[in-house]
Amino acid sequence: MKNTIILFAVLFMIQSLTAQRAAAVKAKGDFGFINADGSWLLEPQYEKVGDFSDGMAAIYKSKTWGFINDKGEVVIEPQYDKVKRFNNGVALVAKDKEWFYIDKTGKVLEMPESDKLYDFDDGLAFYRKGDKIGLFNTKGEIVVEPKYDRIFKFVNDHAKVELNGQFGLINRKGKEVIKPNMGHVGSYSEGLVAIEKEGTLGLWQNNEFQPVDQAKKIWDFENGEAYTYALDINDKVGFIDRSGQWVIEPKFKKARRFSEGLAPVSTDGKKWGYIDASGALVIKEQYADAEYFSKEGLAPVKIMKDWGFINKTGELVIEDDYRITANSFNTLFTGQDKGFINGFARVRYKKKWGFINPKGEVLNNTWFENAENFKDIHKNN
Repeated sequence: MKNTIILFAVLFMIQSLTAQRAAAVKAKGDFGFINADGSWLLEPQYEKVGDFSDGMAAIYKSKTWGFINDKGEVVIEPQYDKVKRFNNGVALVAKDKEWFYIDKTGKVLEMPESDKLYDFDDGLAFYRKGDKIGLFNTKGEIVVEPKYDRIFKFVNDHAKVELNGQFGLINRKGKEVIKPNMGHVGSYSEGLVAIEKEGTLGLWQNNEFQPVDQAKKIWDFENGEAYTYALDINDKVGFIDRSGQWVIEPKFKKARRFSEGLAPVSTDGKKWGYIDASGALVIKEQYADAEYFSKEGLAPVKIMKDWGFINKTGELVIEDDYRITANSFNTLFTGQDKGFINGFARVRYKKKWGFINPKGEVLNNTWFENAENFKDIHKNN
């Protein structure tokens, strides 16, 4: 019983940490952070800030960068010319034109000598020797000797690699899951990846290649989704399943992925609507643009020049009063998803930024000069 209580307490603590979210905002010319309830984690006082990642966020003042922790306390005083995000306890920083790695106390770390230094991505960093790229981890251990021309971002613990103009796939241990002899390799999703083999597009799964008949382009599958969209040789978009079969005939000019059972589509490339998994048009093509549904059951749609939000019946439940964008206001921020994320949508109204809930209510009834999406503070963003 005692062990059960201890385990529950540990799990609760872990859940609480991972659930803690904050958003960078600008007010009265300075940047700070708000919590998910709209209260201040750190009142605006810095010229620039970066997203929280791994429990730390970059701050900029008097032409130098430092870092704060999850309580908004300065733990590394501003002293660097440039910084990257913390990832698995390590950050890449520059001072006096020299790049090096530090830990969360600011201690300089010894890492393998590389011709160029790169920031860590989920615990791995590029390792360059001449024209070739490999990988090492946050302990400084070589995971992949430099042998590839390019290594792309890891997605679902797998990364595309390029060698001599051909592509392959490696896992986080550096093992070649697909040898670099393919014309194209997409992103890995639950054991499946789209590839081009000897000029033919198809799906790689269980070490077997399944050609997709008449496919000209295949977009990546999302985890948990049974379908993805694909372009046929007639430049029409349809949907295929994980066996590589066309399940919704190619007849659209444009389409986006399925989410929450619906996918945005456009037959003429001008007006958008939504289809269900059978291919039936359940929300007619009437919008100037349309994004996918979030778990809140809402999707952003562009009526004319502004955006509102519809539910799955097509009812406009939040009026089209807003602008939405995927852009961030400096390079230290990760990309912005459009629509609702964990209960809030980041929107712009009359040149101000804020967050609305699924009822259309503005968080804390407050608008900011700028705002970024909420991020999990302790996640490696």
